[in-house]
Amino acid sequence: MGDPSPKYKRILLKLSGEALQGKETFGIGERMIGEIADEIGEIHCLGIEIGIVMGGGNFFRWIRSHELGIDRASADYMGMLATITNGIALQDVLEKKGMVTRLVSALEVKQVAEPFIRRRSVRHLEKGRIVIFVAGTGNPFFTTDTAAALRAIEIKADILLKATKVDGVYSDDPLKVKDAVKFDCISYSEMLAKELKVMDSTAIALCKDNRLPIKIFNITRKGNILKAVTADKIGTLIRF
Repeated sequence: MGDPSPKYKRILLKLSGEALQGKETFGIGERMIGEIADEIGEIHCLGIEIGIVMGGGNFFRWIRSHELGIDRASADYMGMLATITNGIALQDVLEKKGMVTRLVSALEVKQVAEPFIRRRSVRHLEKGRIVIFVAGTGNPFFTTDTAAALRAIEIKADILLKATKVDGVYSDDPLKVKDAVKFDCISYSEMLAKELKVMDSTAIALCKDNRLPIKIFNITRKGNILKAVTADKIGTLIRF
């Protein structure tokens, strides 16, 4: 039996900081980042062009800023720096596994990453390089979900894949509500109307306005990144 056939030519994969954390309580889990890198390598071998947006919640979340007496804008910049840390780590692991990458930052950190220039990033993808986008949008008050939607639209990705710790979109938080119902498919409008919190509303609205489908899936199950690009029945698809 041959390799599974990919459904997409170019994807944007949103990786949360918690995804890299794995079973650790803070920072990056060595085993988890290695497994994620292996799975990215699998789909890269299928010829899929891969952009990745990094989150930073394994190091710092803005929601803690109130406890610490830090204002939201400062907290968001701290979060952006956390995404750069995660991006450097993922880049190193991917390259040690033989993949060619580029780290692209919305903040100027020229010692470790190149600045975001849309046409250059697209050219990297066309040449088969994995492009890791860090520092969100470069602006406070925007989440990395919104950054993922923005970058996906800018590079003309076929789909935005959001890797989380749950296996899709539910009517309520499945960790708190036993009878929460999972949606296999849901519209952008329903997501916004029901105020479902798996992805922020700005990101959903941006994808809706640009007709970019979103797939929410569980990254903690080994092999799910491959399934997300080759199978229909995984996670939740958000579309018109």
